Amino acid sequence: AYCYHGQTLLASDKCGEAIRSLQESEKFFAKAEALCKEYGETKGPGTTAKPSGHLFFRKLGSLIKNTLEKCQRENGFIYFQKVPAEAPQLELKANYGLVEPVPFEFPALNAHWTPETLAAFDLTKRPKDDTTKPKPDEEVKPLKEPDIKPQKDSGCQIS
Repeated sequence: AYCYHGQTLLASDKCGEAIRSLQESEKFFAKAEALCKEYGETKGPGTTAKPSGHLFFRKLGSLIKNTLEKCQRENGFIYFQKVPAEAPQLELKANYGLVEPVPFEFPALNAHWTPETLAAFDLTKRPKDDTTKPKPDEEVKPLKEPDIKPQKDSGCQIS
């Protein structure tokens, strides 16, 4: 989150804050990388999972490094902004791209559905099945197939 927030800050010409955000991102990435390597080396049923080798994780490391280098380079010859000691606060509640949920309400009951109508659907009062038991499958007798021999003189010619 700090990496992408740093990219947003750089785009809005706040290079000093972007550098600090990316430094914070680099710190958390190093901590996550150590935990992922430790997880990959543990013994047990989940040893086939190697989170540190996942494509997203590998790309994120290079993205953080490249963006931080770009910010430091641009701050050195364009912006000349001071890097704050505290990391910028992340906006945890998104204010764009999300739709407010619509509360669900049950529709009003129709006037036809009265307690008497609902009581008429009592399944214990249904008629008993008058169906007979299914007949056992009859044995299929094999049929004798006629012996068909290929004819050489069929009348067809290939020209």
